[in-house]
Amino acid sequence: MCGFLAQHIHRPNSFTPFACCSIKSIPLNTPASLSVAFNMHKSQLFGEKTDLERKLGLTETLSIVVNRIIGSGIFRTPAPIMLITASVSMFYGVWILGGIATILGALCYAELVAMMPKSGGPYVFLKAAYPPVITFLRGWAMFFVSETGAIAAVALFFSETAMTLLFPGSDNYFVAVIAILLVFLLTIANCFGIEFSGTLQNIFSFLKISILVIIVIISFSSGVQTANFSDPIDHPISWAGILSIFTAMRYGFFAYSGWEGATYVAEEVKNPGKNLPLSLFIGIGFVMLLYLLINSAYINMLDPIEMGTSKVVASDAMQAAIGSVGALLVTVAISISTFGNVNTQLLVKSRTWYAMAKDGLFFKRLAGIHPRYKTPNNSLVAQALWASVLIVFSTLAESAYEAIIDYFSFTSSVFNVLTFASVFVLRQKFPDAVRPYKTWGYPYTLIIVLLIQLAFMFTTLYTAFIPSLLGILLSLSGLIYYKFKIPEAAKE
Repeated sequence: MCGFLAQHIHRPNSFTPFACCSIKSIPLNTPASLSVAFNMHKSQLFGEKTDLERKLGLTETLSIVVNRIIGSGIFRTPAPIMLITASVSMFYGVWILGGIATILGALCYAELVAMMPKSGGPYVFLKAAYPPVITFLRGWAMFFVSETGAIAAVALFFSETAMTLLFPGSDNYFVAVIAILLVFLLTIANCFGIEFSGTLQNIFSFLKISILVIIVIISFSSGVQTANFSDPIDHPISWAGILSIFTAMRYGFFAYSGWEGATYVAEEVKNPGKNLPLSLFIGIGFVMLLYLLINSAYINMLDPIEMGTSKVVASDAMQAAIGSVGALLVTVAISISTFGNVNTQLLVKSRTWYAMAKDGLFFKRLAGIHPRYKTPNNSLVAQALWASVLIVFSTLAESAYEAIIDYFSFTSSVFNVLTFASVFVLRQKFPDAVRPYKTWGYPYTLIIVLLIQLAFMFTTLYTAFIPSLLGILLSLSGLIYYKFKIPEAAKE
C-alpha cells in the first residue's frame, strides 16, 4: 500500500484535503510521509467523493433490494427444497433460517456500507480489510463464477418460461439464444444513465409484488387445505434431518440472494449513510414475509409430494387453483419478475468490475465511464459477454438452472464468510472510523452469521462436490492473471 501511495507524494493535487501542509517537502518513508499517506488512504476508503452521479433516493434503493431478491427463486426453488427436506416443517425451517441469516447478514453489511459508501459492494469491504490478492480473487471469482452465473441462471429461467408460453417444446439451444438476447437488451438499456435504470427498478418492483400478492389471494380464496400442511411422514430430529436442511439451504439462499444489491451502487445513492441501511432492513423484512406467504399459498394448493416433484411450483399451484388461467398468470408473473431481476443484476454488478479496474485489480478497459451518461459501459458489456458464455455451456447440463446454482454456491459462501468477518477486522484496523450505523448485537450477531455460513459452506462442498470443485478451480485460475498482469503498485 505504501508503495502505491508513495507515487502520489509528489503530486500535491492528489492531496487537496491536505493542502494546508507542504507535502512536497516531506521526505518519503518518514513517519510524517507515512502518516499523510495513511490519512489519504482513509479518505479514499471512507469519503463520499465520487465520479458517478448520486441520483438514487430511498425509493429507488429499496426497489433495487426488492428487485434483486425477488427473481426466479421463489417460483422454482420451493420444489427442490421440499424434495430434499420431505417435510413441511423442515421446509418452513429452511425459509425461516434463510430469512433470519439474511437479516443478520444485513446488520453487518449496514455497518460496512454506511462507513464506506463506495461502488462495488463486498469488493470495497474486502479491499479495506484484507490484502489485495484476497480482494482480487473475490472479484475474479464473482465475475467468472457466481455473479455472472446468477445472471445466466435467471435469464435462462425467463427464457424457459416465456418459451413455454410462446413456443412450447423449444429445445435448449433456442432457450439459450433468447436468454442471451435478454441479457444484451437490458445491458444496452443500462448504458443510458442511472436515473433511467432507477425508474425501471421502481416499475418492476411494483409489478412483481402486485402479482405475488394476487397469487396469494387466489390460492386461499377457496379456503385452507389443512391436510397439506401436515408432514406426510413423521420426521424426528436427527443428523440426517439437519443435513437435509443445510443441503436445501443452497436453494433457499439463492432465493434470498441479492439482498446486498444496493451496496454495489453506493456511490450513486443520495445520503448513503441513512438510505442504504434503511433499504436493506425494510427490503429484506418485507421479502421474508412475502416469501412465507407465497410458500404457504403453494402448499395450500399442492401437497408435499406434488410440490416436491413440480418443475415450476408456482405454475402448478395456480393451475390447481383456477386452471389454465392461473398457469398463464404465473407465466406472466415469472416473466416480469425474472426480467426485472436480470435488469437489476446487470445494473449493480457492473459497478464491482468498474471499481476493481479503477484500482488496477482487473481488466484496465473496464474502468471507463461514459462521458455523458456517467455509466460504466465497458463493465456492462464485458459482464454480458461472460454471462452469455455461461448460458451457452449450461445447455450441456440436463437441468441448467440447478446446475448453475450448484456451480457457484460454494465459492460464493467462501467469500461471504470473509466479507462478514471484515466487520471484526475493520473494527480492529480502523477503530476511529466514523460509523453512522453499528451492527446491532455485535459480536453475537456476527458469530451467528459466520456459524450459519460455515455450516452451509461445508454442506455444499459435501453434497455438490464436483460443481463446487469446478468453481474453486476457475476462481484459483485468477492467480495466474494476478501474478503476471496486475501492476505491482496495485498489489501493495
